[in-house]
Amino acid sequence: MATPRLTELEDEAWAGFLHAHDRIWREVEAGLLPLDVTMAEYSALSLLGRAGRTGMRMSELAKRRVMSTGGFTRMADRLERRGLIERRRAAEDGRGYVAVLTSEGRTLLRKAWRQQYSDLRRLFFDRLDDDDLRDLARVWSRLAPEGDGDR
Repeated sequence: MATPRLTELEDEAWAGFLHAHDRIWREVEAGLLPLDVTMAEYSALSLLGRAGRTGMRMSELAKRRVMSTGGFTRMADRLERRGLIERRRAAEDGRGYVAVLTSEGRTLLRKAWRQQYSDLRRLFFDRLDDDDLRDLARVWSRLAPEGDGDR
C-alpha cells in the first residue's frame, strides 16, 4: 500500500503557509516582548478591549481564545495579578464571572495595538494588494469550522 503524499502544489501551499505563519508569529511576538505580553495574553486583552467597559464572560473569552477553561483561568489569574484585568460577578445571572480591562490594562493594550499594527503592516499588509487580501479572506472563511462566523 502506497503512502499518501501531497501533490507538489499542495506541498508548496502548505509549506508556504507554515513558513509565513511561523515568521510573522515570531516577529509579532518579539514586538510585544518589551511590553511583557505573550501572544496569548495579547489576544485575550484585545478581545476585552473590543468588548468595552462591560467586559466579557470568562467562559466566552476561553471559547474565543480556543483554550480550556482551566488554562484560561490560569492566564486570567496572571493578568489580574499584574493589574491588567479584574473579574466581576456576571450581573445577568450572578453565576459566572466577567473579565474587564483595568485602566492599566487599557493603557498596555493601546501600546500593544500600536506595536502590532506597525508589525502587521510591515510583515503582511504592505506586501499584499487588495485582491490578495480578498483572496485570503475568502480562503480563511472556507477553512473556518462550520458555524464559526465569530473570528
